Amino acid sequence: MPKARLTPASVTEAGAALADEVGYENLSMGLLAERLGIKTPSLYKHVTSQADLAHRIAILAMTEMGDAIRDATQGRSGSDALVAGAQAMRTHVRKHPGRYAAGNTARPTGPDDPLIPATERVLASWAAMLSGYRLDPGQQIHAMRMLRSVLHGFATLEAADGFQIDTSVDESFTWLINFIDHGLRAGAVTGSATDR
Repeated sequence: MPKARLTPASVTEAGAALADEVGYENLSMGLLAERLGIKTPSLYKHVTSQADLAHRIAILAMTEMGDAIRDATQGRSGSDALVAGAQAMRTHVRKHPGRYAAGNTARPTGPDDPLIPATERVLASWAAMLSGYRLDPGQQIHAMRMLRSVLHGFATLEAADGFQIDTSVDESFTWLINFIDHGLRAGAVTGSATDR
């Protein structure tokens, strides 16, 4: 890529793609500069440091994942939204393990950090996945944490080739989502008892 075409956004995208390829923990400014065909000091015209690059990748990752889940769940509710959103997250983590890892390690640097709305986009997408279950508002955050924990665990294990037993991983994922669906339905009965 010619130097004249580099921008903070294009450098971030290239860094995210490289992180997906080599692993977030192996991403370096030197490796990225080599990939872009430039000298390492030239990168600092577009990102201030490795930490800045990592933070920008995290913002990109959270934005992309929030959009992927939102797009998958649009017009769906209940178990349909759960299945579509969970599959979207699983697919995103498999395709983009490096940038996903960046998104999980980043923390906001201040109240105006673009990471905050990017993270809120993901939270809104998870909330949309759960909205059809009519959970009590007090239970919503617990359900979102459960959903994130379970999907994160499954997707990162799968991305790392962590399932070695000769049984269909797709079948296991379907079983997992059905299990979550049953649990959420049970929670909805309790949460909406006053509506009866």
